Amino acid sequence: MAEHLLLVEQPEDWLPEFPRFPVVTARDYLADGELAAKHDLRVINLCRSNRYLSVGYYCSLLAEARGHKVIPSVRTIQELSSREIYSLETEELDALAQRLLARRKATALMPTAYELTICFGQCSVKSLQPLARQIFETFRCPILRIEFRKQGSWRIGAITALPLVAVTGDVQTMLFTALTGYLSQRWRQPRTRLAYRYDLAMLHDPNEKMPPSDAKALAKFVKAGKTLGVNVELIQRKDYGRLAEYDALFIRETTHIGHHTFKFAKKADSEGMVVIDDPDSIMRCTNKVYLAELLAAHRIPRPKTLILRRENFMDAEAKIGYPIVLKIPEGSFSRGVFKAENRTGLTQIVTQLFKQSDLILAQEYLYTTFDWRIGILNGKPLYACKYLMSANHWQVVKHDSDGSYQEGDSETLDVAQVPIAVLKTALRAADLIGNGLYGVDLKETANGPVVIEVNDNPSLDSGIEDQVLGDQLYTHIISEFVARLERLRGGKCR
Repeated sequence: MAEHLLLVEQPEDWLPEFPRFPVVTARDYLADGELAAKHDLRVINLCRSNRYLSVGYYCSLLAEARGHKVIPSVRTIQELSSREIYSLETEELDALAQRLLARRKATALMPTAYELTICFGQCSVKSLQPLARQIFETFRCPILRIEFRKQGSWRIGAITALPLVAVTGDVQTMLFTALTGYLSQRWRQPRTRLAYRYDLAMLHDPNEKMPPSDAKALAKFVKAGKTLGVNVELIQRKDYGRLAEYDALFIRETTHIGHHTFKFAKKADSEGMVVIDDPDSIMRCTNKVYLAELLAAHRIPRPKTLILRRENFMDAEAKIGYPIVLKIPEGSFSRGVFKAENRTGLTQIVTQLFKQSDLILAQEYLYTTFDWRIGILNGKPLYACKYLMSANHWQVVKHDSDGSYQEGDSETLDVAQVPIAVLKTALRAADLIGNGLYGVDLKETANGPVVIEVNDNPSLDSGIEDQVLGDQLYTHIISEFVARLERLRGGKCR
């Protein structure tokens, strides 16, 4: 049986009269200590807030990176962050809610609304227990408050994750009973849903300044699709309502959490469509703190790295030394990456970054004249590029204060020309993320290659990444969609 661990934000959140369970604070869990090294660990995240980039969010994020089994997962946190996202999953739940709530007599106090608290799939109303269990199976979160509204028929109006500190009285008693029962059960993965459809939507933004694919590359994807019998149609944000008309989704717009690109990926995934970038890959790649912990947990070479909080940011000076590279959790094309040359610079930069996130990343500065980018599709190398630093700058892309930018030159090579150590390290890193399309950035050092980051939405521009393969680059990618669609049609899992 796996070891259990309950996380609270503050020591006083777990009162002396509460049952005796293994409880630690979020601060202790986030520290890179013996807990991080444990493998068979089930983590119950009871932090006060799971909002994006909060301490509670990072507890779930790093738990997944460490290979711990955690609820709520980052995916569940993201689903519950927006009604537009979680409503994609509530159609079947609404039908069950209508059947069960229609049997209950309306009262003067509650003619068209009803509220239910669910703790680990348990509720206090016996007749609604099947609904409580199904809601928990869909959104695995320790404590949920469900608001039902009657608008012709009963439907779920809102789902809210409640913190431990919000629970009192009888609900508190139910919580501890349900928690004991939950911890006695074996861990089960959430159910997945598949569907069998067939056409490719390619999401892009024609107004994006630095898109992952330029107009010529998009046209080549369309052409490759026709050659393979696939109708590739360019769609935009406004086409969200039409997404279910397609068999597959290919995102060619820079992805972010809390952004419509993630919403598209989540909807496509919930519909059983083939999707690249899938929502799990987006979540794993877009947060550099998660990536750093994931690489460390699997002993993949990376620059010397520290995860900083407000109270320990000076550790970077002692443990890394200047210059120090500081990164916000999310950033792309060299954005959100800064270099501190001294203590004054460090203090100024972290002060600004902590306004955006409770955790930031510090790394040792490793200057090289170029970065490797290894493109990987379904666990196999697809292309290899050298991205040179921009002129008189330490990054591939130099962003100016007026919004303009300068890029360094690039060189595309045959995969066979890539040093074996670089290729193997890139493949190991991509394998931790999934089986999608990734761009692994690495630097070659005297001690061997180190991984800088893994991109879920790598650049594929005409005349750059396709210099070696030409149109075959686009054909390879569309062929992968075809293969996955055929497996779906044959009733096999992706």
